[in-house]
Amino acid sequence: MPATDSPIELSVVLPCLDEAETLEVCIRKAQDCFAANDVLGEVVVADNGSTDGSIEIAERLGARVVHVAARGYGSALYHGTKAAEGKYVIMADADDSYDLTGLMGFLAKLREGNDLVIGNRFAGGIAPGAMPRMNRYVGNPILTGIGRLFFHCPVKDFHCGMRGFPKTAFEEMDLQTTGMEYASEMVIKATLAEMKICEVPTTLSPDGRSRSPHLRPWRDGWRHLRFMLLYSPRWLFLYPGLMLMAFGLILGTRLMFSWFHLGELTLGIHTLIYCAGMVSVGFQLVTFSVLARIFATQEGLAPPSRRLEKMFRYVTLESSLLAGGLLVLAGLVGTLLSMLVWRGQGFGALEPGQITKCVILSVVALMLGVQVIFNGFFLSLLGLGVRRRGRDDD
Repeated sequence: MPATDSPIELSVVLPCLDEAETLEVCIRKAQDCFAANDVLGEVVVADNGSTDGSIEIAERLGARVVHVAARGYGSALYHGTKAAEGKYVIMADADDSYDLTGLMGFLAKLREGNDLVIGNRFAGGIAPGAMPRMNRYVGNPILTGIGRLFFHCPVKDFHCGMRGFPKTAFEEMDLQTTGMEYASEMVIKATLAEMKICEVPTTLSPDGRSRSPHLRPWRDGWRHLRFMLLYSPRWLFLYPGLMLMAFGLILGTRLMFSWFHLGELTLGIHTLIYCAGMVSVGFQLVTFSVLARIFATQEGLAPPSRRLEKMFRYVTLESSLLAGGLLVLAGLVGTLLSMLVWRGQGFGALEPGQITKCVILSVVALMLGVQVIFNGFFLSLLGLGVRRRGRDDD
């Protein structure tokens, strides 16, 4: 039954893997909140293979159990949300760390028309012992800062596990990840899709379990950071590539005229070789940024880009072959001139000088030319999918 046809207004989705110690109190808090505020709601327990009686507890309390075979935080939440019948969905952990009696603050914002409502634990209050110091003062602030910098996300608590959204917004996000990075993907996709996002203060308490949590701070933190880097090819490839190219070109151009000194250092022919490498590597990183963006679009990890569609009007296989061919030709001409000079000296040992500079320039032109040609083939192949998707969207 489509969520829009269901009489249920709110579904609370709880991912579960052996949460028998705390699951009952979480379900009861949500159900009590429904009753106290006259909300027609349901609790959906997305079970990831519990063997401790969690399933029996959920069924006894009237919660709906969704069995999710694929392991992972993201998998459980995704399939639990897919099965939810409510117009709105609020997700939270099943360890009693989030206050499920405070659902109305989230629901009120959803009723106002927000597409993603995220809890802010730093604004609502973090009880002693609820969050490790490293997470509170280092991990969360850094990852939130990176998310705000890379994607201009408006939220200040990027990884709060309690958040709500309309079922229609969830379907539009088309989330793909299966692990802890699911939370990052949700915020990033909502931001890129220009959805209406807001935060509400929420509290965080120590979880009620006697066992250690499933969360692994270093591993899961790296997964979040890795996802943000892979999802932002500008920061991973484009900006570093442009910096390398700019530095290599500026310094290399200076060295083409004469060596110069920095204190006791003399920058000469060997520095020029490194500058050539910077230009070549930088160019390839810039190309990688385009390839990564196209791949993300085709895999549904990023929304379609009108910039890419416009780029393919000019960056065609033919234009790439022409530009790359000219660079290769320039490199071959430079190589031929260098060979003639070398022959004039009897093919003997050459002193570093103008001939070496010519050789370096020729090698750079050849490398860039070959990269342009073969990247042109690859971009043209990927571009078929971008153009086809653009036509389908129209």
